[in-house]
Amino acid sequence: MSPDHRLHEPVPTPLKVVVVGGAGVGTTTFVRAVSEFAPPSTDRYVTVAPVGDLPAGRATATTTAALEVARVGVGDSHVLYLLGMPAQGRSSMWDELARGAVGAVVLVDPLRIEISFAAVDFVESRDIPFVVAVNGFPGADRFRPADVHDALGLRGDVPVLPTDARVRGSCLATVIRLVEHALDRSVVVRFPPVAR
Repeated sequence: MSPDHRLHEPVPTPLKVVVVGGAGVGTTTFVRAVSEFAPPSTDRYVTVAPVGDLPAGRATATTTAALEVARVGVGDSHVLYLLGMPAQGRSSMWDELARGAVGAVVLVDPLRIEISFAAVDFVESRDIPFVVAVNGFPGADRFRPADVHDALGLRGDVPVLPTDARVRGSCLATVIRLVEHALDRSVVVRFPPVAR
């Protein structure tokens, strides 16, 4: 293929998505599961217990010290860049990383719903379109999406989706639902079905 030919190929539209949540909800796992490449690890060993101690069986020895990055091609027309935000990096760092994002995935653990309030407040106060992804921890299936919606005090149009942060297809479906939710309804983008 000649260099001149490549100049006329369509260039995929880049879209930035941020993934936020409290400590230990699975943002790193989500970003790593969905990525087309193995993102470099920014995990560091925890020296202080995270806010809202983790339930039994969910202890984590590490925390994300910097952002996680993933790239996902969706068809020929779009490429998604996911930025997993460190739970400790609110305020100015989150502001910088979220600038220009098409939307956000707010990952939650329904057994520790209170640690998700800061992430929800962040995206709402900056008018960033978002979906709430309920990570599939043991016991999460006891909570209906409507229960999580009410517990977080969300506006009526915010989707609440069950998600398994370990499964690529589940994460992709969540991200695609976010992008569809965020785009202007007069310019709806249809993505190809996700293989699960």
